[in-house]
Amino acid sequence: MNRRRCVRVAITVVCALSVLTSPALLNQAYASPASPASPASPASPASPMSPASPASPAAPSDPPVAPRPFDRSLPPGADGKSPAAEDSKLEAVRRKIDGLYGRATSATDAYNLAEERADNQSAELVRLASEIVNGQVRIDRLKRQAGAAARAQYRAGGLPPEAQLMLTDDPQLFLDGAGRVERGQKATRDLLGRMTEAQDDLTAYTKKAGAEWTKLEASRVKQAKAKKEIQRQIKAARKIEAGLEKEERDRLLMLEQEDAAKAQAAWLSSGALKDINGEASAQGKKAIEYAMAQVGKPYVWGAEGPASFDCSGLTSEAWSAAGTVIPRTSQEQWRLLPRVPLAEMRPGDLVIYHDDASHVGMYVGDGSIVHAPRPGRHVTLTGAGSMLILGVVRPDK
Repeated sequence: MNRRRCVRVAITVVCALSVLTSPALLNQAYASPASPASPASPASPASPMSPASPASPAAPSDPPVAPRPFDRSLPPGADGKSPAAEDSKLEAVRRKIDGLYGRATSATDAYNLAEERADNQSAELVRLASEIVNGQVRIDRLKRQAGAAARAQYRAGGLPPEAQLMLTDDPQLFLDGAGRVERGQKATRDLLGRMTEAQDDLTAYTKKAGAEWTKLEASRVKQAKAKKEIQRQIKAARKIEAGLEKEERDRLLMLEQEDAAKAQAAWLSSGALKDINGEASAQGKKAIEYAMAQVGKPYVWGAEGPASFDCSGLTSEAWSAAGTVIPRTSQEQWRLLPRVPLAEMRPGDLVIYHDDASHVGMYVGDGSIVHAPRPGRHVTLTGAGSMLILGVVRPDK
């Protein structure tokens, strides 16, 4: 009896497990919940003797629906970072980039100055070399003249003219010979003097050429050092910019323009422009015309056109096109060109910026300048008061 009961229980457990692990039941368990069906009317009991009608195949159940991925995007400000905080962060980045480009600009001025001096020193060396050659030719000619005089004396028996004169018995011949002797002695003294002078000049030229060569080498060393500094600063600035998203770079440019606009507005509100009403000179108009034709071209350090410019390359080439040669660098333009008061500024004048005179633009009227700003930017128009003004110079004064 007990054995039969155990067998029955075991069969019951096996059947229950088979039903529970049925694939159909599992599909139904994971399918999307269907809308509850209306309660069906109870079916009439089938006759035990009637054959059961075949069941219609069940409709395939819907596949399991994968869960939607989590949307990580947040509305502005929902992450605790306000637009003002983001602008403050970008402003700090902008100041750092401006500092790097500012140091690159100063180094560019040092590079340009070293290059200009190297060019001048090279030209001076060429001139001195020509003078040395001419001096040597002159000495050789004087030596030939001295040799001719010595040969003439040898042909006369080896006696100097004074001795020959003392041996003559003819008074008239003596008087004529005395004049010739005096003239010959003077010619000899002049010849020796010219030879000494030519030799001294040759020595001086040689010495000066050596000094110029030393200066040239020093300028080349400074030029190479400045070039390395420029490349280092620009590389650091571009590395920072490369780490920004496009939207951040665009916003950075907007912050830069906003800052320039604020500075210009403050300059205008100070009344600085009310007395500035001068007219450009004929040369100034030509310089402005050249500079304005370069708008849109990229800034490249050390460039003087025609495809790209740095700040002083633009102003020096513009005035060169107008017929006036001016120094190559902004610092030399500030140091050497005639200065004028800001209130007397007129179109064509050059506006020098920053305490170290490391930037320059050309005033074009209506409170604006045309300039080549910095690496990564292009020749453009901006407010004359958008940067710290050091002073104004006039190339054609």
